[in-house]
Amino acid sequence: MKKRNFLRNCMLLAFGASVLTAHAQEFPPKKTITMLVGFAAGGAADTAARIIARKLGDNIGASVVIDNRGGAGGNIAHQFAANGPTDGSTILFGSVGPLTIAPHMMKLPYDPVKDLSPITMGVNFPNVLVVHAGTGIKTFAEYIAYAKKNPSKLDYASTGPGSASHLAGELLDDMAGIDTVHVPYKGGAPALQDLLGGRVAAYFSTYSTSQAYIDNGKLIPLASTGAQRLKQLPKIPTVAESGYPGFSATNWYAFVASSKVPAPILDRWNTELVKVLKSPDVVEQLNSHGLTPQPGTRDELAKYIAKESATWGRVIRERKITGE
Repeated sequence: MKKRNFLRNCMLLAFGASVLTAHAQEFPPKKTITMLVGFAAGGAADTAARIIARKLGDNIGASVVIDNRGGAGGNIAHQFAANGPTDGSTILFGSVGPLTIAPHMMKLPYDPVKDLSPITMGVNFPNVLVVHAGTGIKTFAEYIAYAKKNPSKLDYASTGPGSASHLAGELLDDMAGIDTVHVPYKGGAPALQDLLGGRVAAYFSTYSTSQAYIDNGKLIPLASTGAQRLKQLPKIPTVAESGYPGFSATNWYAFVASSKVPAPILDRWNTELVKVLKSPDVVEQLNSHGLTPQPGTRDELAKYIAKESATWGRVIRERKITGE
């Protein structure tokens, strides 16, 4: 009897393993893959996603459709991904705001840690503080001086409450001892539109979003928010080297999916996306927009998200920032 039970258990284990293997080989899950983007078309997230999606579709033999679900600083798209399809046919180009900042600012209808699983980091890059040429501000020092002389008079746009562009402004206010006014938008494109129209004075913009208007003089770049100067703007200093050492507020987008997607499918997505992000043509295209690809393992992304969450959680508590 024991021998019979042993053989039966071995057969069941073998059958389960074969089912799991077969399931893992069902890739892509569907002929049409949805890549969610939490911001309006035209911004950095959308630009990067479309570059990656084209190559990804070619590689896996599927149609990869970009689904822009802007609003609430990207949280709408993240909520949809958390509660969406669990077969792996929908992946999200997630962002620093909803994944590491918003949970400390407001009650969310989803848990970024429990409801979303990491796949790989996508791109990581600094923002650029730009101002409308009509402000008359030409340098970062002039920006700080104006803000100190005119508290609550200088406003800046962001891609939404809890976004990287929002927290960059909060961090600068804190370190520089200034008081600026935050004006949230649904994405980089609408924020840029109002900036160009002079309805807001400044914006912590991605380089790809503001590049053309920096080139034609409509926007004035003052400083970048990373540890090093942007290669595309070598004469523009970082905030850190402009009197505020330690200042760092990079923007990043990473691929995640519903935590209910089977692990083998998530692992396969990691393999395919890392392959795309290492492709020379994709690297060249992303770099041309000031976006640095940073592919890695699923575990590396999980640890990075945890680290960023701890950093921004502290800033939010100390600044008493809310999502209102």
